[in-house]
Amino acid sequence: MTRLILLFILLFPAHLAAQETVPVKYVIDGDTIILNNGKKVRYIGIDAPEIAHGNSPAEHFGDAARTFNSQLTESAGVYLEYDREPRDRYGRHLAYVFLSDDTFVNQRLLFSGLAVFLYKPPNLKYAEILLQAQRTAMSGKKGVWKSWIENPRSYLGNRKSKRFHVPGCPFGKNTAQQNRVSFKNRWDAYWKGYAPCKKCIKNRFKF
Repeated sequence: MTRLILLFILLFPAHLAAQETVPVKYVIDGDTIILNNGKKVRYIGIDAPEIAHGNSPAEHFGDAARTFNSQLTESAGVYLEYDREPRDRYGRHLAYVFLSDDTFVNQRLLFSGLAVFLYKPPNLKYAEILLQAQRTAMSGKKGVWKSWIENPRSYLGNRKSKRFHVPGCPFGKNTAQQNRVSFKNRWDAYWKGYAPCKKCIKNRFKF
């Protein structure tokens, strides 16, 4: 924990406290909000469980993640810090989100165990801080990590994308040999900062 605090102090610029905040209009889910100025913001570096939409049911802890995000942000304004890629292919603003007291919202969701770390180049400014927050939640059995039941099977990881796959996944099979890494279970993959492939691993937040 001491190392995590030191990283936070060293990496966060002092000028952030002077940022002007904008009220949150609507919380979509655990990692996406809409501000009063119309900006739709996707949090960098985390992936929260999906809520129910269309014919798709909510993922495990999806509603809890949205509720926690609402509790953090709806009663207070937020300010954004961008990384190298300001928008995604859907036009959403990609940002690190902070409250007026400098609470780092992306990090708090990981601390709570209601999101997982998502390695996504080129936006890696706070990747180490966010991964350490996830490891803290894992060690403390918070949120999705609380009732961990490991599925005893191997997984194939891609060192370049930081995604892991079931052995038969076609996306995993296309991984170059020099980028391949094996994991004996999901826990080890998450601990190393890998996220599950959405195509071959359906129950991403229920173990």
